[in-house]
Amino acid sequence: MSEATTTTPAAPIEAVIRRVLGVYRRWGRDISVAQMRADWDALFGNVAVDAAVEPVVIGAMGALSGEWITAPGADTRRVVLYFHGGGFQVGSVRSHRELMAGISAVGGCRVLGLEYRLAPEHRYPGALEDACTAYDWLVAQGIDPSDIVVAGDSAGGNLALAALLRLREAGRILPAGAVLMSAWTDMTASGASYVTRAQSDPIHQRPMILAMARNYLGPDGDARDPLVSPLLADLAGLPPLLIQVGERETVLDDSTSFAAKARAAGVDVELEVWDGMIHVFQQFPAELSEAREALAAIGRFLRRRWT
Repeated sequence: MSEATTTTPAAPIEAVIRRVLGVYRRWGRDISVAQMRADWDALFGNVAVDAAVEPVVIGAMGALSGEWITAPGADTRRVVLYFHGGGFQVGSVRSHRELMAGISAVGGCRVLGLEYRLAPEHRYPGALEDACTAYDWLVAQGIDPSDIVVAGDSAGGNLALAALLRLREAGRILPAGAVLMSAWTDMTASGASYVTRAQSDPIHQRPMILAMARNYLGPDGDARDPLVSPLLADLAGLPPLLIQVGERETVLDDSTSFAAKARAAGVDVELEVWDGMIHVFQQFPAELSEAREALAAIGRFLRRRWT
């Protein structure tokens, strides 16, 4: 990790891959979005968590919902605002509850998981508007920006970065940092890893990534919009970032290239490339020691931000 690597036992990661592919292979051309969402929630969302789970209504008009996830002993003054992954089409607070509970435990903080609007019913910028609304709501509740860290995986990592960029453009005080897991930073899918990792990534290939981008953007969307592809943005002024990514991922360059560009813009970046790991491997802490180690690294990052 940390721009080095860790050694990966073959059996645990291969078992994880089989679990994920068992869902993906059921998704033919005729499957409904509703069924895809149900399948994804079933894959990840049936694990009991050692944390208090409290539904919450978010926003001045109560238009958004989410969950407070609070591990035993967490400092409720500290908050991670979490955006789940799923290509902007699937995923929910249910599918990511175990991961959020893990973050709450290692960070000693509350986690607010947001149910942002999904495509194709709600295309860009719906999810981004919801992300910023949730941040504004936290601040309106009296939580200081210095006590907030935003976080997300995959499309949720994209959303975390896009929210930071929009808040910066609006002259807002930014949160204390951001945690990004397998972040999707480039909807043009231009990174060399889409080719060099095509054989090693068992799940995500460039045609699939581009299809998800079209689904999110709609026919008139621009994949080069910096609020859609944060890799193409001016990154000056962003808060400290922890970026974790699996070495096998086709979206590897979405993280490594973003880290390099952010550093060049003066941003404090910690980059961890995990050898042999797949997309958002942190969602499998029961199976993968690497997932547990990555969560521990997230906890250390969060505690440094709040020291």
